[in-house]
Amino acid sequence: MTRVLLAEDQGMMRGALALLLDLEEDMEVVAQVASGDEIVPTALEAEPDVALLDIELPGRSGLDAAAELHERLPSCTVLILTTFGRPGYLRRAMEAGAGGFLVKDGPVEELASAIRRALAGERVIDPTLAAAALSAGPNPLTRRECEVLLAAADGSTVADIAARLHLSGATVRNYLSAAIGKTSTRNRMEAVRAARQNGWL
Repeated sequence: MTRVLLAEDQGMMRGALALLLDLEEDMEVVAQVASGDEIVPTALEAEPDVALLDIELPGRSGLDAAAELHERLPSCTVLILTTFGRPGYLRRAMEAGAGGFLVKDGPVEELASAIRRALAGERVIDPTLAAAALSAGPNPLTRRECEVLLAAADGSTVADIAARLHLSGATVRNYLSAAIGKTSTRNRMEAVRAARQNGWL
């Protein structure tokens, strides 16, 4: 019996996934969580064979939790199941050790098959997203440029960002300028939008 943990913040979606997977003769949903902060502690307690994680969760993201889960519970295969099929997210999921990446608008009958294939050691990736990730290329932003863009996302001033990240104002302006150039945008808010659309933040 394959033991499954579900991490999905939308109650109706989580319940529907649990019902569908419980209909499979060889699968049992042993844990359900609604926030990213609950994933690792619940997985360590329930010891699932597979964790199906959404990306956009309250608390920490499913991608961040996937990396820690891969490190602390390597016997658990992580599959990302999300609405946000962005090339940067796929790359980050694979770097975090995920065994697969599926989008929620895929055929429901493929989910159980994808779980079985991932458990058998196969990397299971939505083909359309795989093609988009290859054409998009890697994230051009450095870790620090991403941090500065995230800090700028709420409209904070350069001085506020500098204080929050313990940088000088000139350094923040340099990082913002580099990010704007790398995203081919006109200002920092457009850069934030472009980086999010590509899954780089």
